Amino acid sequence: MSIREDLADRMPGGDAGLIVATLLGVYLLYILAGIGLGYTLRGQLNSLGTLTFYIGIFAMLSLALNLHWGYTGLFNIGIVGFMAVGVYVMAIVSKPTFVAGGAAQVGGLGLPLWVGVLAGMAAAAILGFIAALPALRLRADYLAIVTIALSEIMRFSFLSGELQEFNLLGNKVGFGGGSGLILDFVPPLEALFRSIGLWGAYLGLVDAVQVVIPRNPKPVVDSLVYGALLLAFVALFYWLLKRTGESPFGRVLKAIREDEDVANALGKNTDNFKIKSFMLGCALMGLAGILWLMPQGAVTPNFFRPRVTFFVWIALIIGGAGSNTGSVLGGAIFAAVLYQGPRYFQNLVQAVLPNLDAPNGFGPAISPLISSFDPVPFVLYTVDSIRQLQLVLMGLVLIWLMHNRPEGLLGHRKETASVISLDRPKSMQTTAADGGSEESVRTDGGIDEEGGVTVGDSTLDRRSNGGADDE
Repeated sequence: MSIREDLADRMPGGDAGLIVATLLGVYLLYILAGIGLGYTLRGQLNSLGTLTFYIGIFAMLSLALNLHWGYTGLFNIGIVGFMAVGVYVMAIVSKPTFVAGGAAQVGGLGLPLWVGVLAGMAAAAILGFIAALPALRLRADYLAIVTIALSEIMRFSFLSGELQEFNLLGNKVGFGGGSGLILDFVPPLEALFRSIGLWGAYLGLVDAVQVVIPRNPKPVVDSLVYGALLLAFVALFYWLLKRTGESPFGRVLKAIREDEDVANALGKNTDNFKIKSFMLGCALMGLAGILWLMPQGAVTPNFFRPRVTFFVWIALIIGGAGSNTGSVLGGAIFAAVLYQGPRYFQNLVQAVLPNLDAPNGFGPAISPLISSFDPVPFVLYTVDSIRQLQLVLMGLVLIWLMHNRPEGLLGHRKETASVISLDRPKSMQTTAADGGSEESVRTDGGIDEEGGVTVGDSTLDRRSNGGADDE
């Protein structure tokens, strides 16, 4: 039995129960860390809101990448480029129109925020289509080169002074160049609750929270509610990809992943399937990028450096490519342990050991280790600089995973070929004296009352003499 099956069998609720249990464990650890750091209630809630935000973001991106790599075998390391396109197109569509003398250097088309979100997703999907066309004949590392090159092309395009501002449909718009864009549209939570007529109720909730969190509780409530909204999007991504994977379309994608030549030989147009898969995954990446940066108030091209792509890959590898549950767990573990964890660890060490006498540089830390085999200065330096060594820590974790658990925590690359079990239940098997089975069995394990084998909508006779039915 695989680790995934063992955990799913033992955990109430199966995969969903495993995800909930993992999230509860992560939140408990952060609450204990907050107690150790002496956080107030406001500090604890801010900590949990930030943690939920990053769990939601990395879980969504990991799920989107799982569609490319885990399902279809497409090696996309240009994730951040599709995120950037989604964010910038959303900004151009939804930013208020340019007003001379205003704070924003360029404006937008002034359309509702939800229109901008859809436009950003569509733009990311179109870019995915453009990337997929020349890459159809490319596999593995060659496709990776194309996607990361396209990602960098997009970043340098947004940095370009030529596209800093231009006219579109009679409005002064642009990408802002190196200085980026101010996202001066209505905040996303306000836009959401106003659109469904609950903005007044939301403000009433904020007022009620003042009893326990005095002095401007709205940022705390906004953080928690937005984090909960991101978890709802994670559930939506999970449902969408689960349905996709269980559909005939998804089974063809997995066949392409295992052996594209065989899928072609079976009459499947694998190019069309790969294009559709790539476009859908890119649209989801664009949406995740929008949800990440939409509440930040500004966006700059240098945020979209390649390292964000590798963060997502590490999250997927931790959970296991091919597993939607693993993708969510990988995103949660990456966000809690590798992305946010070093900051909390360093703060805890400083709280417990306020007079930690660590070397102030790598040279003084490594010299005693080389000269006299004294590891203490190096350990103290590592603990004191854990946030600066975050990327090194991620690299070490990735190397360990590749050597010891390349399939991830819950990775499973073998799916049943049929949507139903073809095994015969033991209770329905009757052994005759000659060792044969006297009962006829349907392909789904059931018994045909007339002694025939049901295949699809037809019933075949299973008489030992192979003759025709009496009728």
